[in-house]
Amino acid sequence: MTTRHLYLARHGAADAFGNLTDLGRRQAGLLGERLAGLPIDAVWHSPLPRAAASAHELARHLPDAPVAEAAELVDHVPYVPSAAETPPARAGFFDGYDEAEAASGHKLAEALLARFAKPSDATDTHEVLVTHAFQIAWLVRHALDAPPSRWLGLNSANAALTVIHYRPGLPPTLVMFNDMGHLPAELRWTGFPDGIRP
Repeated sequence: MTTRHLYLARHGAADAFGNLTDLGRRQAGLLGERLAGLPIDAVWHSPLPRAAASAHELARHLPDAPVAEAAELVDHVPYVPSAAETPPARAGFFDGYDEAEAASGHKLAEALLARFAKPSDATDTHEVLVTHAFQIAWLVRHALDAPPSRWLGLNSANAALTVIHYRPGLPPTLVMFNDMGHLPAELRWTGFPDGIRP
């Protein structure tokens, strides 16, 4: 049975301009070291500079894996829930999103699923996706067959690892979520909301 192994990672820590910091480079390098023992076939990254730089940094430890951009991985809001679906504490988060912007984001989110959230065609594949917190949340929500609004509240730290397996005839398997075992304590939980850090 062919399996698609997706290794999802949020980019390393970035500055206010969206560029990878030295701390973010170190995080990405440590993630690359963790993935080095796996038969990685490709590293895909969002078009945004912080994700592209993270992908190239971690790929230094994966010399046989090509690195390429995937437009579907760009940072965006994948689904704007209705008022009835939105927890009161998150209601203001979606202020200013008009119908066209919401529809465009959801179309892009569905393209992300169509491209990556399915089994391999012929052989097992191992792919790294360096992207953003919302895109990881959307893929995890899909793997768990949760309602579209449940991407909210699924946070990922910088350079944390999430793994999903896709096999023919079976639902996706969420193997791990937001794992930071490759990072020393001082590099963990960056990019995570302060109020819910352990």
